[in-house]
Amino acid sequence: MKAFLILEDGHVFTGTSIGAAREVISEIVFNTSMTGYLEVMTDPSYAGQAVCMTYPLIGNYGICYDDQESAKPWIDAFIVRELSRVSSNFRSVDTIQHFLTKHDIPGIAGIDTRALTKILREKGTMNGMITVDENYDLDAILPKLKAYTTGKVVEKVTCREKEILPGDGPKVALMDFGAKRNIARSLNKRGCQVTIYPALTPAEEILADHPDGIMLSNGPGDPKECTSIIKEVKKLYDSDIPIFAICLGHQLMALATGGDTYKMKYGHRGGNHPVKDLATGRVYISSQNHGYVVDAKDLEEKNIAHPAFVNVNDGTNEGMAYVGKNIFTVQFHPEACPGPQDSGYLFDRFMDMMGGNK
Repeated sequence: MKAFLILEDGHVFTGTSIGAAREVISEIVFNTSMTGYLEVMTDPSYAGQAVCMTYPLIGNYGICYDDQESAKPWIDAFIVRELSRVSSNFRSVDTIQHFLTKHDIPGIAGIDTRALTKILREKGTMNGMITVDENYDLDAILPKLKAYTTGKVVEKVTCREKEILPGDGPKVALMDFGAKRNIARSLNKRGCQVTIYPALTPAEEILADHPDGIMLSNGPGDPKECTSIIKEVKKLYDSDIPIFAICLGHQLMALATGGDTYKMKYGHRGGNHPVKDLATGRVYISSQNHGYVVDAKDLEEKNIAHPAFVNVNDGTNEGMAYVGKNIFTVQFHPEACPGPQDSGYLFDRFMDMMGGNK
């Protein structure tokens, strides 16, 4: 069955329908990872977005449900150059086509993903529609595309109730703004007792449980939409409990302490982004997924926090160290699934901070 990807600038790509044959409007983004498509699809940070994989062959090692980063996929749609209909992997238990269909996720294959990526790089991230309607009306569709916003997606992806993962070590409060499973797993395997809280949990409730450390997770959408959450993060900042924040959590901490964020032209999404540790000069290869970035200028000028990491490719901020506080935040994903494991040591740094606190 034919499918069409229509961009808000009027570009139309014609390909083949994969997954569900329903129509969807979403923000179109691209991911440069060569592997890890299941982790990408099940990463809550992609809620409200349709993902184009720049690597040309997707699905060749099938689906292994143990590798999911959450209980279900969160992407709106999936865009690939070539979908492998046959998988070859001893761990595979499903095909990507069946996985998409089962979860009612539409997609398109057979389009020139290089051309699509070039458009997004040159013009910036834009909205689009995937449809199987060959009689689509472009004039009627374009205004709908321009009007689309992802909205408040954190509330959509967060857990519904508190959950405790037992451990004999420090007690960590993990704020679930759309947390990937491997964040809790990385803490748990270091012995932490991890309590996962819904995103809208009041700071008073978290502090009443007397955690040794607080983790602010990754998540989707524009951080400035999270107005009520930002107020609670400020209370956590004032508590003097060690805090480690990743991705959206990093952005929310900056906003809570008087910093600013802005939308990038096309974002960082993939498992091959170099970041430099400003304290050591060492460069790490990181896994990233974000469309917004922290403007560190105000925080640095007010001596609230100083840049700790910088992106080697474009010089954007990749982490902050907070002055007089046991708080550090990073834009990238040190839990590293999918992607490199270079920065997993940051969890050990967090463990050291909590040991000092105790």
